Amino acid sequence: MAEIVLSTLNARYSHASLGLRYLHANLGDLQDRAEIIEFVIGARTESIAETILSRRPFLLGLGVYIWNVEETTRLVAMLRRLAPELRIVLGGPEVSHEVNDQAICRMADHVITGTAEQEFAELCRQTLAWKAGRATRPLTHVISGGRLEPADVTMPYSLYDDRDIAHRHLYVEASRGCPYRCEFCLSALDRTAVPFPLDRLLNELATLYQRGARRLRFVDRTFNLRIDASLAILSFFLERIEAHPEDPCFAHFELVPDHLPDRLREILPRFPAGTLQFEIGIQSWNTDVQALISRRQNNAKAEDNLRWLRSNTSANLHVDLIAGLPGETMESFGAGFDRLVALNPQEIQVGILKRLRGAPISRHTEAFDLRFNPAPPYNVLSTRDIAFADMQRLARFARYWELIGNSGRFAARLPDLLGMHPFRRFMAFSDWVYAQTDSTWRFAPERLAQLIDTWLISQSEIEFRNGTPS
Repeated sequence: MAEIVLSTLNARYSHASLGLRYLHANLGDLQDRAEIIEFVIGARTESIAETILSRRPFLLGLGVYIWNVEETTRLVAMLRRLAPELRIVLGGPEVSHEVNDQAICRMADHVITGTAEQEFAELCRQTLAWKAGRATRPLTHVISGGRLEPADVTMPYSLYDDRDIAHRHLYVEASRGCPYRCEFCLSALDRTAVPFPLDRLLNELATLYQRGARRLRFVDRTFNLRIDASLAILSFFLERIEAHPEDPCFAHFELVPDHLPDRLREILPRFPAGTLQFEIGIQSWNTDVQALISRRQNNAKAEDNLRWLRSNTSANLHVDLIAGLPGETMESFGAGFDRLVALNPQEIQVGILKRLRGAPISRHTEAFDLRFNPAPPYNVLSTRDIAFADMQRLARFARYWELIGNSGRFAARLPDLLGMHPFRRFMAFSDWVYAQTDSTWRFAPERLAQLIDTWLISQSEIEFRNGTPS
């Protein structure tokens, strides 16, 4: 039994919640009275409620995100019926803004906005003191999270258990915040990036490694911003990879695309295949769009860095583009996609713009007629420059690209599929597949291969008749 239960619904079982572990690690003398219980979206609400209530908690903290808010809202409503005495506390990015507009927030006893380690611990102390008759009941509904400096945070990595280490991605944080102001991102609200003490972090990484951790994902927005720290962390992994090539580890980092100084270029080629993945946000190559959304990016440097990484390292490059940004047209997005295809990263993540609660992108809503889905994930449905029907085509394009372009299963067919005009060709293929199947889901690889071959044959016949390759 636990008086305090910390819980969330993760997108997949392989994801272990870093946020819950931070809250638990910073509870101080209440740690022994708390328990973390994680679930996965798609589970029955009744089963989740049953598991939580079986612990007989007095206080429940729930992490709320864009991917789980609908299911978490149903859970909170059910718990209110089943256990009205349960004190429910919400936190996370989805409930940190527009609190009064959300049904889930109105049903909760407390909502903590922003970072919450200190505030949640204090709320737990006050609530348990009230339960014991030593204090008055905490009444504040919305509690503003402060900014706890990384040096003052108790690191949570000892709370990854042996099962987490064996079967899940472990999330790690070398710094908090972001100095950039890209308006589609909640990090635009941060003041800057503040690092965790490097020696403490490296000691935690060493302990995780000794315990068998081999898959670590850094959540920093700007891992390569401070090169001394970047090199120290990369060297930590490289030393162990070179000492134990039979037992390699894997590290995932998010890189600023136009910042790759020589010191990084010296170490990165030493990593063998399968040990490094870089997530690199290009988002848009359109300089007018970049200016509109306050994104500072030197496109020429970003392009040179991507080309260098692809040619000189074995790192897996996962590069992001966003469709539907204010000012972006189908033509400019397509030109950006073609530019990225020419650089040949292993993965191109085509995303549709989402209106994250609190993100400054909303200031463009009227001028660019941004119409967002009222339900999560709040994806843009149409803009001044892209009609609803075309945005639907882009969403299907993204889905089919994930199945075919990013899966790695169709590398031999992809050059023929893309031809000399990748965006135009793949969009035509996407439109054709949807017309044939009326679906973007449940495609076996064999079925996809058949669809690709059928379309390529039909295109060859058309090109032969017209005498013009596409």
